[in-house]
Amino acid sequence: MTADPFVAFAESLADAARPAALRWFRTGLAVEDKPDASPVTLADRSVERQMRQMIADRYPEHGILGEEHGREGLDRDLVWVLDPIDGTRAFIAGIPLFGTLIALTRGGRPLVGVIEMPALGERFVGHAGHPTLANGKPCHTRDCGGLGNAILSTTAPEMFSGVSAAVFERLAGAVKYRRYGCDCYAYALIALGCIDVVIERGLHPYDFMALVPVIEGAGGVITDWQGRPLGIDSSGEVLAAATPALHRAALERIGAG
Repeated sequence: MTADPFVAFAESLADAARPAALRWFRTGLAVEDKPDASPVTLADRSVERQMRQMIADRYPEHGILGEEHGREGLDRDLVWVLDPIDGTRAFIAGIPLFGTLIALTRGGRPLVGVIEMPALGERFVGHAGHPTLANGKPCHTRDCGGLGNAILSTTAPEMFSGVSAAVFERLAGAVKYRRYGCDCYAYALIALGCIDVVIERGLHPYDFMALVPVIEGAGGVITDWQGRPLGIDSSGEVLAAATPALHRAALERIGAG
């Protein structure tokens, strides 16, 4: 556990989220469709509610942006960004590759990020300017030597359509392997040095803000499709790569280099 109070508190949120999520995992929960047709369960809502209450009790002066219970105080300097169950479709299918994403932003930029994988018993903690920790031990990305040797992941190819489908195919056609269905865990696998590139679109701040310190602290690069830093106002097009050189090559391939 770090001595930094914000990182320590982010981990305490993850400590609470893990058993709360597992309580509902593989229990046949009812599933509702939100207005955007994405699924939501009681687990999503209850896990976020618990984390929000912990933040309100400890840091009432901070803002909160959560997937299920809205936004408050986004004009404040410090804002927590929460995704209680990232990968709800995996969760309801009994697949253990769902996570809880916790970020603390300062001035709209990620300062602390946690990828908590309750069913796997794994946690990745990023803190701007510090090495990323995987279950308390430093981890680092790998250098695969170029796109031709890279493993690429995205949650699902149907994320892309029209112009974005062509962008995806340009990049996916240049790599060695494609893997699907990892949700936020794909970004953790970049930090672990297991895969090399992730490209996605249609994401929201609660989907990607926690990923930034984790990827960067492990030696990788994560931006939007134009190579710009990710923030609360980003478009939701995300490109992550294990090294700066690989990220540049990926940007060139999708037409932004």
